[in-house]
Amino acid sequence: MYKILTLNNISVAGLERLPRESYEVASEIQHPDAILLRSFKMHDMDIPPTLKAIGRAGAGVNNIPVEKMSAAGIPVFNAPGANANAVKELVITGMLLACRNICQAWEFARELEGDDATVNKQVEAGKKNFGGFELPGRTLGVIGLGAIGRQVANAAIALGMKVVGFDPGITVEGAWALSANVKKAATVDELLAQVDFVTFHVPLIEATKHMINAQRLKNMKDNVVILNFARGGIVDDAAVSEAIKAGKVYAYVCDFPTNLLKKHERVITLPHLGASTVEAEDNCAIMVAEQVRDYLENGNITHSVNFPEVNMPRTEGMRIAVVNSNVPNMVGQITTALAEGGLNIIDMLNKSRSDLAYTLVDVDKDAPDTVLDAVRAIEGVLAVRAI
Repeated sequence: MYKILTLNNISVAGLERLPRESYEVASEIQHPDAILLRSFKMHDMDIPPTLKAIGRAGAGVNNIPVEKMSAAGIPVFNAPGANANAVKELVITGMLLACRNICQAWEFARELEGDDATVNKQVEAGKKNFGGFELPGRTLGVIGLGAIGRQVANAAIALGMKVVGFDPGITVEGAWALSANVKKAATVDELLAQVDFVTFHVPLIEATKHMINAQRLKNMKDNVVILNFARGGIVDDAAVSEAIKAGKVYAYVCDFPTNLLKKHERVITLPHLGASTVEAEDNCAIMVAEQVRDYLENGNITHSVNFPEVNMPRTEGMRIAVVNSNVPNMVGQITTALAEGGLNIIDMLNKSRSDLAYTLVDVDKDAPDTVLDAVRAIEGVLAVRAI
């Protein structure tokens, strides 16, 4: 029986992928094999010694101590793309809210007083203050062309916009999923110099902190609209606020309210709604539950932020999963320990990612504890599991 600890409410659609005859799932549980969470901050949490995997029902993993988990041989799974449509729709919504001054116009209409005839006169007199502009022909810059960024870019093309993208790490598979009409920028600055709108779909790391700052704002077009539904901190809020006052920035739409932004005349702040749809929450929970289950039951790894992708069909016999430092001769030492224990290897797959390596080995019979302990004793081995 596998034990799963939930640190946040996880969609029932996802939890249903963990059959009750082999999984115990609870928000309070001792000695968990895996943790499922959404936004719970794990950095100060005591990590149970039984923990084998963490599943984040979402894309970002800033709330998880990934390096600490790697050192302990624990994969961290996420759900890239599961909430992509929800975020894409919100970005398009944000562009329309900004360029048509919807929020300001709505607030104006809500404050109207008098009988209907008086209100109508006020409407006709005041509507000129909320004139906007249309999206077709405008240029959108998309920084980060992962699952979300690609959907945003493709949707903007469908709306008649021009799109420029920047992502030095885009994969061949990702490029195939991107409209051929999306132009490529060589640098962030090249992109920012030519766009009317810019949206961010990158994690918050040192390299992405304050990608929009006072210096870059000076080199952008006048009346640019900035959208941030990725992470707070990617945009320097104070710099954008000053640029709005100076008439440089037309509007700022973001998912991260602060005291500086929440009542700003040209800022629309939303309460982190990016993935807040029933469909996105279901999709994220289903994806991450299936990934954690496959890892616990088969040792396979899909969509881990710190481990390599590994998928090996099951054969007869016992499967052994080994996590180790990515240094020379580890596979040789592991296979030697298995051979000295009288185990014959039926199938094996070894993959590495950065400083970590992961090996799945199917052997012809159950491995005794003495053999598993011998593998654990190899210098550089971080975790060993018999499945």
